[in-house]
Amino acid sequence: MKQANYRLWVEPEAYTARENLPGNIRQWIKRAIEDLEKDPYPSTSKSLDTTDLDVPPDFEFRRLRLEHWRVLYAINEKDGLVWVLAIHRRPPYKYEDLPELVSKLH
Repeated sequence: MKQANYRLWVEPEAYTARENLPGNIRQWIKRAIEDLEKDPYPSTSKSLDTTDLDVPPDFEFRRLRLEHWRVLYAINEKDGLVWVLAIHRRPPYKYEDLPELVSKLH
């Protein structure tokens, strides 16, 4: 069941990555992340395949696509939490750090 509003947590590494982006991109990504509090399932997001990863049962791992940028985050419906884990530019990013990001959820 979807919450009315979610609590938002941004990992320090994701916050730093966002702050180091060029101004217009930084503001765009900042707004997109803030919007996840109201709707963590925007049309530009999709669930990531974490079949071989140890994702805690209450979390869904997703990515938000913003042109060449990817915001990786997890949703915990039970606790009403959106947890922003990373921001990467693609290419060259190919989701190679998913196991490390998933480990933060434990």
